[in-house]
Amino acid sequence: MSLFNWSSIHTVLLDMDGTLLDLHYDSQFWLKYLPKRYAEQHGLSLEVAQTTLFSRYKDMLGTLEWYCVDYWSNELNMDIACLKEEVAHLIAIHPYVIEFLIFLRQNNKRIILVTNAHYKSLSLKMQRTQLAHHFDRIVCAHDLGLPKENIEFWEKLQKIEPFNPIHTLFIDDSLPVLRSAARYGINYLLSIYQPDSQSPPKDTEEFRAIRSFSQIIVI
Repeated sequence: MSLFNWSSIHTVLLDMDGTLLDLHYDSQFWLKYLPKRYAEQHGLSLEVAQTTLFSRYKDMLGTLEWYCVDYWSNELNMDIACLKEEVAHLIAIHPYVIEFLIFLRQNNKRIILVTNAHYKSLSLKMQRTQLAHHFDRIVCAHDLGLPKENIEFWEKLQKIEPFNPIHTLFIDDSLPVLRSAARYGINYLLSIYQPDSQSPPKDTEEFRAIRSFSQIIVI
């Protein structure tokens, strides 16, 4: 099954967390493991630690700081990169991702990873998954100084990695990010029904979505 005509797609932009990788790792880290360690450090109950942290997360959603390991390390006086490594065994690739990347390469698509993840998170995940060699380029939002939620991100991306929006496919699990890409004019947009394998499928609203990358591999 194919949701679109692959011959019209020249560039494929791919998100990392929740798209290629199971969001379960990030969910567990930010919602459970970090609050647990924060509670231990400050002598708090887990519930109080979660309430405190979740409020701070909410304040930073959609900003580059939300994704910045160094920002949270400084704000919380905790080594976030080190703590992330402590649960790195949870990092996992979604099913059929490698097969999909091989399919793209065999069909001469330019494959770009575009992620809001901080360098330290990106490095850890590439180390654990060994996916880096599948991409023609990896672009971190921190290089451009803006998150993907900001339409200017795409303008900056265009300057360092020229692509024709009409012939570009972008896959991401974040609806605000997809809306930003839509405003920029990227023609083919696709979401992910179940970014976190341990959570229920989500409503992808106006965007078409896949349950598995096997759906868009044409044999």
